[in-house]
Amino acid sequence: MHLVRFFRHKSGHRPARSGTASRGARGLAALSVLGLLAAGCGTEHSGDQQDNEPAARRAALAPEARALLTQARHAERAQARKVAAAKRWGLDAVPLEPPEPPAVKPELTTEPWFSQGGGKELPQAVSRVPTDQKVVFLTLDDGYEKDPDFLRMMDELKVPYSAFLSDYLAKDGAGYAYFRTAQQLGNGVHNHTLHHRYLPGLSADDQRTEICGQQDNLTRELGHTPRLFRPPYGDFTLDTLKAAASCGVQAFPLWATEAFPDHFDYSGDDRKLHPGDIILSHFRGREDWSATMPDLVREVLNTATRQGYAVARLEDYM
Repeated sequence: MHLVRFFRHKSGHRPARSGTASRGARGLAALSVLGLLAAGCGTEHSGDQQDNEPAARRAALAPEARALLTQARHAERAQARKVAAAKRWGLDAVPLEPPEPPAVKPELTTEPWFSQGGGKELPQAVSRVPTDQKVVFLTLDDGYEKDPDFLRMMDELKVPYSAFLSDYLAKDGAGYAYFRTAQQLGNGVHNHTLHHRYLPGLSADDQRTEICGQQDNLTRELGHTPRLFRPPYGDFTLDTLKAAASCGVQAFPLWATEAFPDHFDYSGDDRKLHPGDIILSHFRGREDWSATMPDLVREVLNTATRQGYAVARLEDYM
């Protein structure tokens, strides 16, 4: 049986428009809106101009301009809140805003080093999403640490992430209620098996129990059946692909780099992020890292921003 050996977890358990460009666009939009308002006001108060414009246009112009101005003001306030949140959480800079996601998701093709001989009818295994946009994707495994500050930080900063949960860890403490909150805030929650066992060492039936059993748990707890699955340790076989496909899994997002609260472990010799990189980290806290989940997030966001990348939502691309 051929095995896939992927990057090991060190601790055992194992382009885009920039934010500056987006803010500039909003500024131009606001100026345009002010021009429309001025035009609308002039229409309302100038008798000579009223004689030269259709009545319907005069009636519609001012409300339309006011609606656009309201949108511009909401965008400005949202940016101000994000700036304040970045300062409050100790970031070096405001995280870059991701571009609009593609209208059609990129076609995934299993990267050669992950191939197990499966066809397109089986889930595709990738460490990067095929895209030219300067975006990366934050993914978090296991589900042991359930830090409320992490939920609050990510919500205030409007930074998305995807959780891959092992049942025996996710159900402890606050349990799945924590991840229901994460999902309600717009983040993805997906499958990482029942017990985080080494799948290539199991029979085909036992692999199916580990994967499909967690699919059932997540469907019950979260109200949807996950499309994405990450095998523990990044190791899998053809039987793993077949078992996952049998219970609704469509893709295996692995990872191109691993993040810790004080450094990144890059897979490439250039020690840099690349467009579409999937970043792996974990739900862990002081017990494992001598650091908190917000400490991890600061490292991820400061690194991504410094290299010119925005953190985007993986589910919009896969």
